[in-house]
Amino acid sequence: MTDLHPVDAKNSVFSTYPFNKALFDEVFKEDGKTAKHYQKVLKHFGKLSVEDYKKLDEFAKITFFNQGVTFAVYSDTLKGVERIFPFDLMPRIISALEWEHIETGVIQRNKAINMFLHDMYHDKKIMKDGVVPADLVFTSAFYNREMIGVNPPGGIYTHICGTDLIRHKDGQYYVLEDNVRCPSGVSYVLSNRETMKKVFSNLFLSHDVKPIDDYPEQLLDMVKSVAPDGIDNPTCVVMSPGIYNSAYYEHSFLAQSMGIQLVEGRDLMVDKNFVYMKTIDGPQRVDVIYRRVDDEFIDPLVYKPDSYLGVPGMMGAYKAGNVTLINAPGTGAADDKAVYIYVPEIIRYYLNEEPILKNVHTYRCEIEKDFQYVMDNMHNLVVKPVDESGGYGILIGSRAKKEEIEKFKKVVAANRRKYIAQPIMSLSVHSTFIEEEEKFEQRHIDLRTYCLMGRNKQFVLKGGLSRVALTRGSLVVNSSQGGGSKDTWVLGE
Repeated sequence: MTDLHPVDAKNSVFSTYPFNKALFDEVFKEDGKTAKHYQKVLKHFGKLSVEDYKKLDEFAKITFFNQGVTFAVYSDTLKGVERIFPFDLMPRIISALEWEHIETGVIQRNKAINMFLHDMYHDKKIMKDGVVPADLVFTSAFYNREMIGVNPPGGIYTHICGTDLIRHKDGQYYVLEDNVRCPSGVSYVLSNRETMKKVFSNLFLSHDVKPIDDYPEQLLDMVKSVAPDGIDNPTCVVMSPGIYNSAYYEHSFLAQSMGIQLVEGRDLMVDKNFVYMKTIDGPQRVDVIYRRVDDEFIDPLVYKPDSYLGVPGMMGAYKAGNVTLINAPGTGAADDKAVYIYVPEIIRYYLNEEPILKNVHTYRCEIEKDFQYVMDNMHNLVVKPVDESGGYGILIGSRAKKEEIEKFKKVVAANRRKYIAQPIMSLSVHSTFIEEEEKFEQRHIDLRTYCLMGRNKQFVLKGGLSRVALTRGSLVVNSSQGGGSKDTWVLGE
C-alpha cells in the first residue's frame, strides 16, 4: 500500500489516496498516472477542499431526499431501515470502445437466454441434446409448469434483463449473474444522473456523456410493442406489491415517467379471461402489465392461495393471450445460478456464436467432483444459493471464520442442488469518498446493465447502475445490504 498524490494540492479532497497496486483501479493506472478518460474529472475534483466536497455531498443528499429516493436496507445492523439511497459523487466512466464490447455482449446473452426459455417450455431440444441437464432445469425453484406450451406475444420472455458485470484485476469484464425476473435499480440510475447534473453541471459540458433520459420512452415503446396481437393502442400499467415493498419508489417512478397507471392487485379484476382496471368510470381493459410482483403471488387461483398481492384469474387471461406480463412467468429458471454455468453453451447452441462476455468459473455442488473441491477449498471460494438475490445467503470464504465455514459446509451438504461456488474474484476498485475518513479511498464496484427486448428491437441503457461496497475490503455491493452507487458515464467517440 502506497500513498498516491494525483493532484498538487495539499488541502484537496484527493491530496492523499491510499493506492493498492494489486487491485485494478478504474481511475488510476499501475504507475499511478490518471487514466485518460478520468483526467478532466480528477482535475475538477482536485480543486475541491474537503469542506467544499462535503457541502456538495450534502446538497446531493437533499436532492435525493426531495425526490424521495429511498431503499430499504436488510443488513444485520440495519434491518428494514428506510434510508436515502447511498450515492457517491465521483462518476464511473466507461470509454466508447469498452461500452461497445459490453453492449454487444449483453444483447447476445439476452437473445440466447430468451431462446433458451422458449425451448425450455416447448420442444426442450437443448436438454434432449444433452447441452443443459434436464434435471437441472426441472428442479429449479423458478421452473413454472404453467408456462409449458405458452407463447408470449412476440416470443419474448425476458423483456427486461439486469445483467451484473464485474471487472477483474486482469482488466476483463465478466458476467457475475443474470437477473431476468424483476430486475430493479434503474430508477436510481436516472436519479443519480439528475443529481449529478445539478451538482456538477459544468463537468457535463466538458465531456461527451451519452444521455440516459430516454430510458422511460424506450421502456414504454418496448412495453407497447409486446401487447397482445390486434391491439393498436394498448393500455399499460405498472403492478406493484404496494408501498411497503423495498423498491416501491422505483415502481412509482417508472409509472410516472412512462405516463401510465401504477396499480396494485386490488385495483385489477379478471372477467371472462380479460384483465380490467377498476376506475371511477367503470372497468377499463388492461393489455400489458409490467409486474413487479413475483410469480408465486400473481394469481392465488394458481399459486399461493393466500396471496393478496395478485389477481384471481390472471394466469388464465395470460395463457389465453389477452394480456401480456412483463417479464413472463417462469423466466427465473434461466437466472438460476446453477443454470448460469451453461449460458456460454446456450449461446453457442442457439446463436452459433462464441460468447462475447465471459462467465466466472463456477462449481456446481450437485456434481460430485465440484462438491468435493468446494468442501476442500471453501476458504478460498464464494458460495452462493442458486435462488437468492441481493447478496443474501452467501459465504465469502476468505472473510469467514473457521467455525462459520464448517457450519456452512453442513448446510451445503444437506442441499447440494441449492448451492454453487466461484473463485473470489478481485472486483475492480474506484475512487470513493468515505465520510468517516473524509477522503477518497479505493472501493470495490460492479455494474448492472439494463437490456430491453421487444418485438424486433433490443435496447441497452447507456451505462447502468455502478454499485459500490462502502465498507473497506468488502465485495458485497448490493444496495439492500448497505452498498452505494455511482453515476455511470458512457463516453462518445
